[in-house]
Amino acid sequence: MKHNIYFVSGIDTGIGKTYATGFLAKSWNEQGIRTITQKLIQTGNIDLSEDIQQHRQIMGIDLLPEDQQQLTMPEIYAYPASPHLAARLEGREINFARIEQATQALSTRFDRVLLEGAGGLMVPLTEDLLTVDYIVAQQLPVILVTSGRLGSISHTLLSLELLKQRNIPLYALAFNHADDAQDEVIAQDTIAYLKRYVRQHFADAAWLDIPVLD
Repeated sequence: MKHNIYFVSGIDTGIGKTYATGFLAKSWNEQGIRTITQKLIQTGNIDLSEDIQQHRQIMGIDLLPEDQQQLTMPEIYAYPASPHLAARLEGREINFARIEQATQALSTRFDRVLLEGAGGLMVPLTEDLLTVDYIVAQQLPVILVTSGRLGSISHTLLSLELLKQRNIPLYALAFNHADDAQDEVIAQDTIAYLKRYVRQHFADAAWLDIPVLD
């Protein structure tokens, strides 16, 4: 894969990965860095990816020609489940060649591509292939989305340890502030703890704050 593709994963389902992806695309475009988002595999939809729609809403734009061409949503399954299960229920294998071709096409048209996964790093894409395996095979740096909810420190450290074991570069830890209001004391401690941990163990990684949009 080209150097301008970043895989966006999260520490858990519902951590705000889609929101963070859309926000980062919006921010980078405003800085003059032409950025597009792509969904690795969309489940729970038919014909159109709701995650891509949400990205565009956050970015403040309509669907792009690349969306209409299905380049940003090359594989969509109807059942709202892990990709391996959704594909099995539909009786249609995931076409990874199509996904890779779409990603490469986007990478030639834009400065950056944010490739959003489904769930966390250990989500099974097939019976034999985990999301982390795909990231390794494509040699992609990771943007890991976390938050200040109770339990986030442990889930974040487990994900970071997996990246380290697989020699996957961490481009950034993206902290979604949407959960701060649940318990501000826990959220602020989580921020301080994770910032310190990233500095010590992933010195080249960035810290990205994902604010709550009005």
